[in-house]
Amino acid sequence: MTLLSDPQVWLSFLTLAVLEIVLGIDNIIFLSILVDRLPARQRRSARLLGLGFAMVTRIALLFSITWLATLRATLFTVFGNEISGRDLILFGGGLFLIIKSPMEIRDMLTGKEADRRPSAMNNFWLIILQIGVIDIVFSLDSVFTAVGLSKYIEVMIAAIVASVLVMMVVSSAVGRFIERYPTIKILALASLVLVGAALIAQSLDLEIPNGYIYFAMAFSAAVEGINIRLRRSLKT
Repeated sequence: MTLLSDPQVWLSFLTLAVLEIVLGIDNIIFLSILVDRLPARQRRSARLLGLGFAMVTRIALLFSITWLATLRATLFTVFGNEISGRDLILFGGGLFLIIKSPMEIRDMLTGKEADRRPSAMNNFWLIILQIGVIDIVFSLDSVFTAVGLSKYIEVMIAAIVASVLVMMVVSSAVGRFIERYPTIKILALASLVLVGAALIAQSLDLEIPNGYIYFAMAFSAAVEGINIRLRRSLKT
């Protein structure tokens, strides 16, 4: 009750919730593309379970903050660059996105996506696992930021839960929109390549401001929005 009556607590909660939602945009895009591989009847369940699993992993990371701190410790050195556990996780996640996204684009361009048959990689639970694992990569730095913005773990957990609930609401609409416009899916996949490159750069201590990435994504989305309106007007 003391926390609820403290304006500073509410301010930190809102700040953390907005931060988690903004940083979760990449995860929603990745989730929507992965879930699209499943039959229509399984997609809603996959979205909810995937985001629920992501929420659990983020909360678990909060309680493992001491362990997370050790991830910044140097494990070994390559060509004068100190490599930590965090660097390896970011590099692996970035490499996964850089490989995975162009493969999806290739399947769309060659028509293989429409003929895609159930396989081990398209298994329901494996897709849920992929969503959770990539969320860990995306949320590593946001967890450190959360700890810096609030000293109450209850506030951090509440912000994560609130942000995930928002993402659960909007993920379905995002998924339908991406499914309706194939060119948007191409744009989303290209954006994930950009995110993957940024993660690899970050792992090599080459900082790319997130504002640049979000601006590029927003600008590309705005141009694509104009293209969609143009195509509609040409049809009429």
